[in-house]
Amino acid sequence: MCEIKQKMQQTLINKEDERYPRLLSGKYPNIDAAASEIIQLQAVLDLPKGTEHFLSDLHGENTAFTHVIRNASGVIRRKVDDIFGMNMRMQDKNALCSLIYYPVERLALVRQTEKDIEDWYRTTLYQLVAVAQTVSSKYTNTKVRRLIPKTEYTYIIEELLFENQKEIDKQDSYAALINTIVEAGQSEKVIVSMCELIHRLVIDTLHIVGDVYDRGPGACEIMETLCTYHDFDIQWGNHDISWMGAAAGNLALIANVVRISIRYANVETLEEGYSINLLPLATFAIDHYGSDPCEAFQVTDFEDNSRMQRSMQLMSQMHKAIAIIQFKLEGQEIARHPEYKMDDRRLMDKIDYQKGTIVVGGKEYELTDKNFPTVDPKSPYTLSKEEEGLMMQLHHSFTNSEKLQKHLRCLYKHGSLFLVRNNCLLYHAAIPLNDDGTFKKVAVDGGEYSGKELFERIDKIIRKAYFANRDTEEQQNALDYMWYLWCGPDSPLFNKDKMTTFERYFTSDKELYTETKGAYYELANTRATCDNIMREFGLDPEKSRIVNGHTPVRTTHGESPMRAEGKRLVIDGGLSKPYHKTTGIAGYTLIYNSHGLQLVQHEPFESMERAIEEGSDIHSRVQLEEFKYHRMLVRDTDSGKEMAQQIEDLRKLLVAYRQGLIVEQ
Repeated sequence: MCEIKQKMQQTLINKEDERYPRLLSGKYPNIDAAASEIIQLQAVLDLPKGTEHFLSDLHGENTAFTHVIRNASGVIRRKVDDIFGMNMRMQDKNALCSLIYYPVERLALVRQTEKDIEDWYRTTLYQLVAVAQTVSSKYTNTKVRRLIPKTEYTYIIEELLFENQKEIDKQDSYAALINTIVEAGQSEKVIVSMCELIHRLVIDTLHIVGDVYDRGPGACEIMETLCTYHDFDIQWGNHDISWMGAAAGNLALIANVVRISIRYANVETLEEGYSINLLPLATFAIDHYGSDPCEAFQVTDFEDNSRMQRSMQLMSQMHKAIAIIQFKLEGQEIARHPEYKMDDRRLMDKIDYQKGTIVVGGKEYELTDKNFPTVDPKSPYTLSKEEEGLMMQLHHSFTNSEKLQKHLRCLYKHGSLFLVRNNCLLYHAAIPLNDDGTFKKVAVDGGEYSGKELFERIDKIIRKAYFANRDTEEQQNALDYMWYLWCGPDSPLFNKDKMTTFERYFTSDKELYTETKGAYYELANTRATCDNIMREFGLDPEKSRIVNGHTPVRTTHGESPMRAEGKRLVIDGGLSKPYHKTTGIAGYTLIYNSHGLQLVQHEPFESMERAIEEGSDIHSRVQLEEFKYHRMLVRDTDSGKEMAQQIEDLRKLLVAYRQGLIVEQ
């Protein structure tokens, strides 16, 4: 200890090294303040690691997402089982869990069925306090107080949580407090706050490994939840990037977002969620495609056709109208950027509009739809005046939607292309690789980059697209690159040779629908490749894992979410309803707590009503690993290492105070 103090004293003699302790002295103005912070940080280091919850590919399925985060992928149910064991009947456990998941809704049901409601309130408050005390045991009282919902009942909840029930006199006080809550008619408000606190305590950090948007109707609601969540991050997926680029003003991506929203019949996300006015598109579609059957553009509605206010025929016409506009705008993108090497995707000029045929890959095919009323064969990528006016209206709607811009800022604030956290490497889709497994060099922003450097460069470009000075060449190029990330061959969010949207709409030869995946999708199933990737991102392969999504795990075909000897976990198990027939399940989530890693498999979510009434939970789970020798502590995590460094800096500040190098305030 003396040697450490001597070294600190020697380094602090140097004025440059004295600068940071002086900055710290503004926050910790004397020895007592610095010493107190050291003691608190040291206490946190010895607590168990907080629980991390990983989800991927939500695709607008808000009801399923809400249920998964409210039951914490079964964590709350396991806590209830541990606390009450055989002392509580199964149906009572189900009811308690249902209350914790959906307190407001469950309380409404209880009021209708419970004969002695005050007795029920007392019993329930005791049970909730027991759960809250258990799940808060891995945190300091300071952190627990910070997580308690800020209401007029905050102080009461503190008293309930921190009361020492082992002392007889305290027990009487404790019972009296609960009786007072019930007699004052405040039970339900306290119960709701307690349930919210349990939600916050049971999951320390939520990781979304890409794709909040598209397909399902609830992306806006998911984003509202995330933007107020106590601690979350997101690794952007291809569908997120499409929406981010659209919100930032990329016309091709605006058309793409509208097309996909119509394709999956979730225009309410645009119109009701984000106040995007689609009436001009409907008017345009009637004017130009009113007599067109648009057979290839039939809308797929996975919910209930009755919720569609417009006729399905009109929706199909709108679908075709915006698709044609998208193909024109994408052709313009490719022409502006020959470095994308995507000229084979400029198909509008490969059409013989008189014969009704198209040449793809040197071979001629007959078109299944030959009606192109807004296309000038001499200049097929030029928008008509009406199309141009329509896109300007949509551009204004997207860039001026208050809620969409709020969610865009949230995605930027909490998001990144990849994340390294606690020996896990998180990214949504792929890392461009050569066939031999080496990292592929990709042309980006005037240079060539690969591996981690490629991801870091692309992350900067994504931020430029929104934060760079508007209407500059730098900002426009970055905005264009957002479109490339959606469908470019070497995009880490796509990583296929092409996107065959045009061929699927206008040709019947299924060979043209083939999209060849990049080398990553096969090679990343091997341990050697995953080890190489983890080393590239600064991780020890023996202690680390890759977590990604993007590709649904087809359990009905025998696929497993665990790849490369368990070193890569693919947690897109099909939360989106359109994938349920393919995957046979409703998604995977990952739980990472102080005891180990747990991969949870979900069955399709039936309804919120059933969850409220029956407390339905996770039906199966697979344990990946347990820490055999000791529980993982905060000191073992990335944040723990940062705390250890803070302690070291504060110790230097103490030396500076004691040596008179910095004067106490």
